[in-house]
Amino acid sequence: MKLHRLELEGFGPFLETQEVDFDAFAADGIFLITGRTGAGKSSILDGVCYALYGGVPRYDGGERRLRSDHCEPDDPTRVTLEFGAEGDRWRLTRSPEFERPKRRGGGTTREPHRAVLEVLAPEGWTGVAARPVDVAARLDEILGLTQQQFLQVILLAQNRFARFLLAKNDERLSLLRTLFGTRTFEQYAAEVDDRRKRAAERLANEGVEVATLLDEAERLAADLDEAAVTEGDSAPTAVEGLAGLGVTDRLSRLVRAVERADYRVDTLARERDESDQRLDGALTAERAATALHDRQVERLRMRDRLAALDEVADAVDRARREAAEAAEAEALGAPLDAAASARTTAEAARVRSAAAIEVVRSIGEEPADDDDDALRARDDALTGLLSRAEEARAAEVELERLEAERAASAARVVTLEAEHSTLVDGRAEVPEVLRDLDERLGRLEGAAARREAALATRDDTRRRLEAARQADRLLNEREHADLTSLVRADELQQAVEAWTTLLRARLAGAAAELAHELVDGRPCAVCGSTEHPRPAVGDGEPVTDDQIAAAEDRKNTAAAADRLAADAARIARDEHALASARAGGDDVQTLSARLDDAEAALAAAEADVFERDVVQTERRRCADLDREIAARIETLVDELATVRQEAALLAHRVDVVSAAVGEARGEFASVSARRDDLRARRAAVRELRDARAQLRAADDAARVADEALDRLVGASPFADVDAVTAARRTPAERQRLDATVAEHDAAVTAAKQRLLELELELVDDADEPVDPAPFAAAVSEARARLQTAAAGHATAQALADRLRGIAHRADEAQGHIAALSDEHAVVARLADTMAGRAPNTRRMTLETFVLAAELEEIVAAANLRLEHMSAGRYRLQHTDALAARGAASGLGIEVMDAFTGQFRPPQSLSGGETFLTSLALALGLAEVVTARAGGIRLDTLFIDEGFGSLDDDTLELAMRTLDELRQGGRTVGIISHVASMKDQLPAQLHVAATPRGQSVIRQGAVAPTG
Repeated sequence: MKLHRLELEGFGPFLETQEVDFDAFAADGIFLITGRTGAGKSSILDGVCYALYGGVPRYDGGERRLRSDHCEPDDPTRVTLEFGAEGDRWRLTRSPEFERPKRRGGGTTREPHRAVLEVLAPEGWTGVAARPVDVAARLDEILGLTQQQFLQVILLAQNRFARFLLAKNDERLSLLRTLFGTRTFEQYAAEVDDRRKRAAERLANEGVEVATLLDEAERLAADLDEAAVTEGDSAPTAVEGLAGLGVTDRLSRLVRAVERADYRVDTLARERDESDQRLDGALTAERAATALHDRQVERLRMRDRLAALDEVADAVDRARREAAEAAEAEALGAPLDAAASARTTAEAARVRSAAAIEVVRSIGEEPADDDDDALRARDDALTGLLSRAEEARAAEVELERLEAERAASAARVVTLEAEHSTLVDGRAEVPEVLRDLDERLGRLEGAAARREAALATRDDTRRRLEAARQADRLLNEREHADLTSLVRADELQQAVEAWTTLLRARLAGAAAELAHELVDGRPCAVCGSTEHPRPAVGDGEPVTDDQIAAAEDRKNTAAAADRLAADAARIARDEHALASARAGGDDVQTLSARLDDAEAALAAAEADVFERDVVQTERRRCADLDREIAARIETLVDELATVRQEAALLAHRVDVVSAAVGEARGEFASVSARRDDLRARRAAVRELRDARAQLRAADDAARVADEALDRLVGASPFADVDAVTAARRTPAERQRLDATVAEHDAAVTAAKQRLLELELELVDDADEPVDPAPFAAAVSEARARLQTAAAGHATAQALADRLRGIAHRADEAQGHIAALSDEHAVVARLADTMAGRAPNTRRMTLETFVLAAELEEIVAAANLRLEHMSAGRYRLQHTDALAARGAASGLGIEVMDAFTGQFRPPQSLSGGETFLTSLALALGLAEVVTARAGGIRLDTLFIDEGFGSLDDDTLELAMRTLDELRQGGRTVGIISHVASMKDQLPAQLHVAATPRGQSVIRQGAVAPTG
């Protein structure tokens, strides 16, 4: 994983968008993040962690102050991170949850947490996930590191170095568990311990179950013995004191109790069988007595039944005769019904004929009594008149249409005449309007030229005003440059004088300097004499070469500064002169006034141009309107002549059709009314003809039906038609009579037959029925004895079965306890060992044992750097020694001091030694965690603070170690205030707080000192 670019906006101390280009530090491999305390250096690392995991380590468990306090309500908060992983380049944008003003109404609304993940494709950035939960899931696949692993292997945050080194066993266990994901081993141990508890519970439950079964079985055996004593058996075996015996002895006693229960069951079974036989005999006697009693009672009932049937014999004979007469009358039912129906039809036809005569007379027609030819002739005449009325009705409809068209034509003439008059009157005003528009166009002629001239004047004045303003600014710069040039010239003069003074003093003291080098017996460098009687003596301190060289350097520097100041003054004078020339010699106030006048003239010219365009458009519109009006007037004249001619033709046609309709209407209000009257008359005549024909047919049918009925009645046993009608019965009544006769006959026959059978069966028995009560009492007594015997046997059988089942279960449970005891011993020993209890002498849990192996690798990797950084003095070692006062152990760390040959606790190290050891341990932890995470390549590493506790030599060793980390393309970022590191690391990221409180990031700039 490699970080490429970070953007922060509205995050932490950064209000405006700040960008960090990590790729710019790739060539150096290591860079410094510097700035004053509180400027926001660690907030850069917070931004990286928040972008990847949505959280910041220093805000864990507290309020998340991710949004900048400098943000206004509408300012955004955003972190964008570009990083490389899995061979792709990814861009992650995340915004925290915060309150913002509502876009509608008052108050605030909560802006939700947002996250977007993109990948760089050939066509550009392509979205991968757009919800925080989806982004988190995808990042787990891409990064392969949890947040805790990230903070231990990539982002070594402030105050987290010594946490792992100085942690107690439990704290180190918690951290390593998170990094290496060994909670599964803890779960294994917990599952084995749960299995131990379950085995113990099963063993205890089995023991309780055996004891409970034995107690229950002994209680049942006692109940069995008490029942035996009650029933008069021999004295039972005593069961008192069984609970104090062993389980085996108690089981043996239960076997003998089961045998006694079986013997008692057999005895009661024999008693039950004897009672059952006695009950069978009593039941047989009772059934015989009951059968004889029932037959005797039935014989008496049959005798009574025959007597009752003889009493109703006369009524049955009358019903038989009534049924025979009804059958004879039913044969004449059809002719009788036909004659009645014919008479009913004739009467209905007579009523219809009378009603038709009344209708004919009510409409003014003559009924023509019994003259069908007259009615037929009248029907034909009315049909002819109705046909002519239908033709007249069509003419009447056409007359209505023609009158509507004539009215529409008249209205059209009026409309066209009004429109023609309006257009003629309106056109008279057009020439005057055109003359006024032409006059206005004449006044506005040349407006475009005036606008161009005003525009050129305005632009020229604006350029000159800008040049004048520039000249004013350059005047201040020129004066400042002149003053600077004078100061630099004075400084040069002073430097030259100081250098000259030193030269003069050097020359003046040359003799004393030479005299100072004279030695007796050695020749003088000037005269060669070996004697030096009067060597020169200087007045003050001699001038050295270094002083002259320093003065010469100051003189040269002052000369260079003087040349630069003179050149700057000359350039400023030239730029001021050029700006003044462009301004034309006028000042800013004068040119501002001219610019206002030019803009006013330009506005007036543009107004004239706009008005000219408007007037021209109005002139063209008026001319087009005049032509359209002339064309419309001409069209109206032609259309008006055509409409007037059509109106005259329609008026003539209306007169012709109106005369024909009036003749056809006659005395009626309309042709439709006359047509309806003719239809009513013809319908009444036709109804009368049909009614008379129906009446004649109905009278003939009634006469024929009556004659046929008289012939049939004369041939029947009935005297007349009334006798036939009186003898007729409904089907239900005939069925009732037949059923009454048949039931009586069947009842008499059946009663006689049954009575004969009973008399033969009871020929030797008395008429009075026997009493079955004594036989029933005997049965009840026998049944009670059987029930008592059966209940006793069932109770004894159930008691014996239950006693046998409990004894069997107790014996099986006792055999299962031994196997459970062996299993519990094995599981308990394994669970105690995995949980760090005896027989585990090291008090190490299974998870601690696994993590101890990981810790040994971490310590080995850390020692590769610690020996170098501590110059071979210190070396870490993992220890599994027992902790004091029974505390958990197995993850201890000791420090081997080569100077003393003794192991020291990490807490005994000094601040600088603790930092170096913690740094080496953190780097070793990073390597091991990286290897466990699938060999993930980590190309970026951050270290936050801690270097201030090191002396110069130790700091140099630490820097060499960090310098080795950048091999292979890795980039290392360091946050530190150490001044020497600012000199050693040219690649820097400077975080500075502005006067308003918000911070900015400057990349590539050397951080200012002091």
